[in-house]
Amino acid sequence: MAERIVIVGAGFAGLACARALGSSDADVTIIDRRNYHLFVPLLYQVATAALSPADIAQPIRRLLRRHKNVKVLLGELTGVDLPAQELCLRDGGRVPYDALVLATGSSFNYFGNPEWEEHAPGLKTVEDARRLRSRLLYAFERAEQESDPERQQALMTSVVVGGGPTGVEMAGAIAELTRNTLANDFHHIDPARARTILVETGPHILSTFPEELGRYAQERLTGMGIEIRCNSAVEEIGPGTVRIGEEVLPAGTVIWGAGIKASPVAEWLGVEGDRAGRVAVNDDLSAKGIEGVFVLGDSALLIDPATDKPLPGLAQVAQQQGNHLGRALRKRLQTGEPLPAFRFRDRGNTAIIGRNAAVFDWGHSRMKGGIAWLLWAIIHVYLLSGFENRMIVSAKWVWRYFTYQRGSRLITSEEEEQKPVIYDHPRPES
Repeated sequence: MAERIVIVGAGFAGLACARALGSSDADVTIIDRRNYHLFVPLLYQVATAALSPADIAQPIRRLLRRHKNVKVLLGELTGVDLPAQELCLRDGGRVPYDALVLATGSSFNYFGNPEWEEHAPGLKTVEDARRLRSRLLYAFERAEQESDPERQQALMTSVVVGGGPTGVEMAGAIAELTRNTLANDFHHIDPARARTILVETGPHILSTFPEELGRYAQERLTGMGIEIRCNSAVEEIGPGTVRIGEEVLPAGTVIWGAGIKASPVAEWLGVEGDRAGRVAVNDDLSAKGIEGVFVLGDSALLIDPATDKPLPGLAQVAQQQGNHLGRALRKRLQTGEPLPAFRFRDRGNTAIIGRNAAVFDWGHSRMKGGIAWLLWAIIHVYLLSGFENRMIVSAKWVWRYFTYQRGSRLITSEEEEQKPVIYDHPRPES
């Protein structure tokens, strides 16, 4: 009987593992609660109307269709029965396994304030991106109807919490959307006067990059009209407001990008995770103390011997882990060899700031400016799944570059259509 390998999660790690096991002697099942693989690094462009969801997503079955030994199952994991070696699904189904790979990613960490999520959503799913896009565009629609200048300005204010790559990319995209694309779409408001505020708890943005790249990013964002608040901790987020210290900022849109936490893998396995909920794994990516279970990506806590620090929650880390484990399991099936240790090969860290501006850090060398921006675009197009998506995204980027236009400016969330945003909120103090 073929070994039953079950992979939970069709993100970068899970999909890479399934592909590496494709056409092998194993009986592989990949389970995800959605039927598509999403290219999360470009999700912020869906939220800011630069791309459509279909441009950065591909059906899982299509991506794995040539591998006859890989079965795709639509389902949501709720627990793991370790003694029986079975997965428990939300619909009541149970899936047996001989080897289990958990690659279920992460969600945003609101640091003990889960009620903030309603007012300041993060960006992890297509639904998140659509909701943020609708909320952002709807705020400008309400500002167009508002006669009070202070409330107009409040509605045209966007606050991005978190100065990491997610926050920087989001803030830059919002500034470009408001100052370029929306500039001529309204008659009673001037979107070029919109405020974009980036809030960071630490002393500078892009803290995981070298300081000189962080300074460059801050200078470019400031040049785009973005207000950067460093050494500023968010104390409270309510409907249409953000409180930083004693200051209350009225805002039409608030976006969270300040931290992540692992999916509940530790809870499913009955082990203790770290502060971010990650499960400690051995160097072969197996969960410590649990035979036959492997944890990949954002949910795995693995110390990099090169830096003596945990591997970061990056797409390249997850993809390399998935490739490594899939090939190692495949070889073990063929030869019975033990699984080798995983070694991360850092291909550089990058963040796009705005038009003709990005930063790249390879550790031994650094790059910034237009060349880094072009390299960022080439790499992201290459990493997209599917030739069709690569061509569509490339064409849209070229069109947007020369015309400054964005095509997907649609308000699709009924929830946002019914919300007054901060229309009835007290006026900001002068």
